[in-house]
Amino acid sequence: MGLETRLRGVIGGRTAGALERGLGLTSVGDLLRHYPRRYAERGELTAISGLTDGDHVTIVADIASVTARRMRNKRGSLLEVLVSDGTDSLVITFFNQPWRERELRVGQRGLFAGTISSYRDKRQLAHPQYVLLGDGSDAEKVESFAGAIIPVYPSTKSVTSWQIQSSVRIVLDSMDADQMMSDPIPAAMRADMDLPDVHRALEGVHRPTTWQDIERGRERLIFEEAFVLQANLVQRRHAARTYRASVVPPAGSALRETFDAGLPFTLTGGQAAVGNEIAADLAREVPMQRLLQGDVGSGKTVVAVRAMLDVVAAGGQAVLLAPTEVLASQHASGIRRLLGPLAEADSLLGSGATVDGTTVVLLTGSARSAQRREALEAIESGVAGVIVGTHALLEESVQFARLGLVVIDEQHRFGVEQRAALARRAPDGTHPHVLVMTATPIPRTVAMTVFGDLDVSTLDEVPAGRAEVTTHVINPRTQPRHVDRLWERAAEEAAAGHRVFIVCPRIDAANVEEGSTTDVAGEADVSIATVEETFHEAVARLPNARVAALHGRMSAEDKESVMAGVASGGVDVVVSTTVIEVGVDVPDATMMIVFDADRFGISQLHQLRGRIGRGSLPGVCLLVSAAEDGTPTRERLDAVASTRNGFDLAQRDLEIRREGDVLGGSQSGVRSSLRLLRVVEDADVIARARAAAEELLETDPDLESYPALREAMTRWDAEQAEFLEKS
Repeated sequence: MGLETRLRGVIGGRTAGALERGLGLTSVGDLLRHYPRRYAERGELTAISGLTDGDHVTIVADIASVTARRMRNKRGSLLEVLVSDGTDSLVITFFNQPWRERELRVGQRGLFAGTISSYRDKRQLAHPQYVLLGDGSDAEKVESFAGAIIPVYPSTKSVTSWQIQSSVRIVLDSMDADQMMSDPIPAAMRADMDLPDVHRALEGVHRPTTWQDIERGRERLIFEEAFVLQANLVQRRHAARTYRASVVPPAGSALRETFDAGLPFTLTGGQAAVGNEIAADLAREVPMQRLLQGDVGSGKTVVAVRAMLDVVAAGGQAVLLAPTEVLASQHASGIRRLLGPLAEADSLLGSGATVDGTTVVLLTGSARSAQRREALEAIESGVAGVIVGTHALLEESVQFARLGLVVIDEQHRFGVEQRAALARRAPDGTHPHVLVMTATPIPRTVAMTVFGDLDVSTLDEVPAGRAEVTTHVINPRTQPRHVDRLWERAAEEAAAGHRVFIVCPRIDAANVEEGSTTDVAGEADVSIATVEETFHEAVARLPNARVAALHGRMSAEDKESVMAGVASGGVDVVVSTTVIEVGVDVPDATMMIVFDADRFGISQLHQLRGRIGRGSLPGVCLLVSAAEDGTPTRERLDAVASTRNGFDLAQRDLEIRREGDVLGGSQSGVRSSLRLLRVVEDADVIARARAAAEELLETDPDLESYPALREAMTRWDAEQAEFLEKS
C-alpha cells in the first residue's frame, strides 16, 4: 500500500464514499494530508460561548440534564439534553428517539458534532452525531479517542471528526514504516534542520501522545509543504532559462518612441523605471517571466502597451489576455485610444512617416461568427499585431503568425496551465515573453509563494493630477437619513454630468454574481441587494438621470452598449455587479455606491473604489452595510475607508482571508491547495525553504538523486492545476 492507493480498498467502500463525497478525499495520501484542525484534551471542555449560528462544530461537553416529554403541537416525543462547559450551556435535541434517554446520562462527557442554530434565543444542536468518552459501548469509536489528546478534524454533516480519525487509524496501522519512508525532504536536510521523517511527523499530528509530538510533526509538515512548493517554482524558473525567446526586440523601438511622444501626459518615474526593466528583459535571448504589480490607477496598462509595441516593431505579435469580456473590451478600446493613428496597419501619420502602425484585434467567446472569422484571419496572417481577448484566445483554433509577448491581466483569475497554454503557441519550439499584471498588490510572502518563478516589478506611484476619493461606511439600520442623502448625492452628481456606479452582490434574487460571499455571520436574514431591484429603485429615485443595468448574464453587445454610453455620456448611472471591478476607466466617474458591502473582500472593495477619481474630479465612495460596530465585518469595511493604499490593504486582507483565496480560490468553496502553510505566519519558513530548494536544484537540476521529492512535486503540480481549474 502506498500514498496513491485508493481508500476503498483500505477502509471499505461505504466510508471511502462518504469521505470522497464530503471532503474530496480519494487516496491514502489525501486522507493522511487531511490534518486535524485543532486538538482537545480529555480534561478540557469546548467554550460554548464562542459558537455562532451556522457553524458546523465538534465540541467536548458534559451532560448536565436529560429531559424527555411529549410535543404539544405535534405527535411524537422530544428529548432535550443540556450539555455544559462549566460556564455556558447548549441544548441538544432529538425528535422521536426516546431510546437515547437510556444512553445519554447526566455526568457523562462526550463529543457532539452538528450545526449550531438558535431556537427562542437559545443555542442548540439538533440531531447531532456523538460519541461518549469512556463508554465501552462502541469500542471502535472510543479507541480513536483512547489518548489524552483528541484530534478534531475539519468535517461535514455526513462525515464526523471521529469517523475521519478512525479511518486515519486504520490507514496508519495498515501501512508499514518502510512504505512511509518515501520522504520528499532529503535525509541530510532533515538532520541539518532537526526535522522528523515523514512517518513520525504524520503519527505525531494524527496520533499524538504529547503536545510536543504535534509541534514537531507540524513543524516538519509545514516546512515540507513550503519546500515542495518552492522546489517547483525554482525548477520552473531554471527551465525557463533554457528557453529561447520567439522575438528579441532591441531595447526600445521607433514605434514605442513615437507612441511616447504622442502621450498627453508624462510617464511617472515608476513607469519609466519598470519600462526599462521590461525592455532589458525583452532584449535577452531568454524569454521574460515578469510580474507587474501596481495599485489601482498606477498606470500598468501604459507600461504593458509600450512593451507590446517593442515586440510588434520587431515583427512579433503581442497578446493581452483578460478574464472577462467587459475588461477585454475596455482594454481594446483603451489601447486603440492610446495608440490613436498608430492603431492601423498603415500609419495615418502622413506620407512622410517613417513608422508603421499596427492593427488591434479583439476576440472573445461571444463574438459573432463573421467577427470571429475576421479576427482569426488577422491573427493567423500576422496583420493583427496587438490581440486582446478572453479565454477564447486559448482555443486551439487560434493560430498566431509569430507570438512574441503574452500579457496576462489579473493573473489570479487564470490558472498556471492556462498561462502555459498560450506560452506553447510560439513558433519552432520557442517561447513568448510573459508579463503578468495584477492590480491587487501582493505582499512579499505571497509573491514568493505564488509567483516565485517570476521576477517582480512594482508600481507604487499614482500619476499626477489624480483626484482625491473619500470613503464612508453607512449603516442603513442606524443611519436611514444617510441612505436618503446617498440618493440625493447621486442625483447631484448625475446632474453635474458625472458618472455614478452602484454595485450589488446579486443579479436578482436567484443569482449571486461570482466573487461575492454567500452569507455574513449573524446577518443571514438580511435581504441582499440585487441589480434588478436596485435598478428599479434608481429609476424611481433619479427621474432626471439616465440609468442602465450591467451584469455578467447580459450579451456582449448589450454590455458594450452600456459601457459605450458611460464613456460618451449617454448613461449617467450604472447599476452593476462586480463586472466593473477592474479595467473600467471613465475619467468623469465620481461616485461609487456599494450595497451590502460586507459581501465583498477588502481587495474587491478597493478595486471597485478604483473605478472613480481616475481624472481630475474628486470622488466619493459609499459602503452600505448593516454590519454592527465592533464586529470583524465592520472592522474590514472601516479598514477600506481608512486608506487608499492598496499595499496596506493587501496585507490586512491577507491576514483575515484564507490563503486559498489569495492563491485564486475566489471564495468558491474549493479546498485550498495549501494545507498547513500560512504565508503570513510562516514567512521565515518559506524563505528557508526557498534557499534550500535553490541550493539543491543548483547541484541536481533534474533531481535524479531525489526521486521522492520529484514525485511529491508532480503530485503538487497536479493538485495545484486541479485547484486553480476548479477555482
